[in-house]
Amino acid sequence: MNRLIAFMILSFAWACQAPDKTPINLEELTISEIHHAYQNGNFSAEDLTKAYLDRIEALDSSLNSISITNSEALAIAKKLDEEFKKAGKLRPLHGIPLIVKDNINTTGLPTTAGALALADFYPEEDAFIIKKLVESGAIIIGKSNMAEWAFSPMHSESSTQGTIRNPYNLDHVPAGSSGGTGASIASNFGVIGLGTDTGNSIRGPSSHNALVGFRTTLGLVSREGIVPLYLRNDVVGPMCRTVEDATKVLEAIAGFDPKDPITNFSKGKIPENYSQFLQKEGLKGTRIGVFRTLSEVNPDPEITALFNQSLKDMQALGAVIIDSVEVENFDSLRRNQWCPVFRQDLEKFLADYVKRDTMKTLEDVIRVGTKSDYAREGLERFRESDLPENMAENCGDPFTDPERIAFREAIEKVMDSLMLDALVYPSWNSKPARIDRFQEEYSGDNSQIIAPHTGQPAFTVPMGFTSGNLPAGLQFLGRMWSEPVLIRLVYSYEQGTLHRKAPNLTD
Repeated sequence: MNRLIAFMILSFAWACQAPDKTPINLEELTISEIHHAYQNGNFSAEDLTKAYLDRIEALDSSLNSISITNSEALAIAKKLDEEFKKAGKLRPLHGIPLIVKDNINTTGLPTTAGALALADFYPEEDAFIIKKLVESGAIIIGKSNMAEWAFSPMHSESSTQGTIRNPYNLDHVPAGSSGGTGASIASNFGVIGLGTDTGNSIRGPSSHNALVGFRTTLGLVSREGIVPLYLRNDVVGPMCRTVEDATKVLEAIAGFDPKDPITNFSKGKIPENYSQFLQKEGLKGTRIGVFRTLSEVNPDPEITALFNQSLKDMQALGAVIIDSVEVENFDSLRRNQWCPVFRQDLEKFLADYVKRDTMKTLEDVIRVGTKSDYAREGLERFRESDLPENMAENCGDPFTDPERIAFREAIEKVMDSLMLDALVYPSWNSKPARIDRFQEEYSGDNSQIIAPHTGQPAFTVPMGFTSGNLPAGLQFLGRMWSEPVLIRLVYSYEQGTLHRKAPNLTD
């Protein structure tokens, strides 16, 4: 009798258990789709976070894109689920899994910049933009591997995690230095990602991984709490699979930060929201200038074919194409724009955040060492670099440096005279290089030439694929603070062409 009662009780308990949940299809999920699922009860933030963590564990070994996952991610997701259940409202990024480049301070997780010198550095608090994203409801599920110290635009290799592979073709680079964010978001290891861009490192990896990458106007987004390369050029921004998702990330992070004085310039220049500019017919009636000064420098024929097709596509979507546009004295204006301020900027970061007597100087970093020959050579170059005597004039920001102002004014003068909404060119004129030949095959990086020095915004969006299943990107360069215009343009182009596709990681 007792056995019968026990069996009946156990049978009743089994019957009351919830049925097995249908596995979540993570491929190409967007913020809007996820929030719709939360509202309909299809799955929870905890379910989704676990699914992404399981996917990373199952698939990242071939890519090496994630440096560490967040052991607190599921607990954070559970709290957000409880909040939604009680309040019935979702925050703007409620329960959205986020992958953060490993040079951005996040509490509870190391910030290494891919270097042995910072391998055990755990920040005391989040960077300003991380606070903003967390307040918006984002869940940090992991940090992404990167090019050590963000030195390389070509490839992404760190001393802490090793080399990252391109998910579309594992023999090829994902570009540098935000290669881990690029490869992981392309592979659907998270919904949204963050990269940093000194010259290329948001747009290059986005182009190589069929992503949308926003390098915004310098001063629109805070760089506080981020390991610098050249702070005078550094920008942090979204790397996402869709323009809409990237725009929602931008809405969360744009704005004034007293700890990053350059954001003073953003005051009065940020609209109530950026999502209002997601217009499918955003190219209609616009004037797009073709900047063949860049696109015709040793281009790969396949990239040229994709670029020329993109011009036809934009014309079909209602744009007037001005082919081509020239900037007076462009070659002379673009020269001598780099300024080797890595030592100065790094040592300030070490003093402000790391706060260790044994890790104060570039020499301390060199003493600890590196596993990367490329990074070692870069560190030695910076040790030997001399800064100009007049730092304010020769190594300033784009609002004070005369050479940078002259470069920008020359470009915007042409844009004004031709009434252009943007200039376009391929983000790269070449395909992603092979990992074992990245230095000899490196060419065609157009991202470093204009925007880092002028301070202008430049967005990249998928343009299609070349042979070898290798992605290519189309870049839109705008005037200062013209993010609303660029969002309209890239969203319209994206929606009109739908080039984005996920890599096949099971082959």
